[in-house]
Amino acid sequence: MARWEPDTRGRLLHAAVELFAEHGYDDTTAAQIADRAGVTRTTLFRHFADKREILFQGQDELVALAVEGVEGATPGGTPFEILRAGVLPLCAVHTDDRRQVRQLLAVIIPASPELRERAAFKRSAITDALGAALTARLGDARQAGVLADAGVRAYYDGYAAWIDSAERDPLIDRVGAELATVESVLVRLAFSTLAAART
Repeated sequence: MARWEPDTRGRLLHAAVELFAEHGYDDTTAAQIADRAGVTRTTLFRHFADKREILFQGQDELVALAVEGVEGATPGGTPFEILRAGVLPLCAVHTDDRRQVRQLLAVIIPASPELRERAAFKRSAITDALGAALTARLGDARQAGVLADAGVRAYYDGYAAWIDSAERDPLIDRVGAELATVESVLVRLAFSTLAAART
């Protein structure tokens, strides 16, 4: 993993991940992270409220991408096409050069109850934002909620598979495959429900 990145937030992320991997989340201080990143504690707290937020710095960007994707979806598209427009842009945040950082995070976050709770909040924030955007486009809050839950699950499942894979395939391919599976399952479920209602 490259030791430094040119931007302050990137350097802080690398420093935090390295230290959390070496010493554990609870035993790492904000001062240690700042020192490793080559910045002052004041600079760290100018960017982040606490050491935990360093790991979740992409949340606002993911929320914005999901909403913008749905809002910019082709008019007249099917609900699944609109969902894909909201989910697939999230993949652009995770570049291959940061895969090793993401692999370490996949170990660090589950080991800490505090980080697991924060990760769950991040996932919920993305789901809620996607659901609200889908509701505005589709006019059906219940349908939008089901699609948002399924879409975010597909994104996270694809991301987990991408992190674990030794292949260098793009994340968008993994998430796209998960979304295709979700669409197939929901279509079959809809047909089964319709058939049952007619009997």
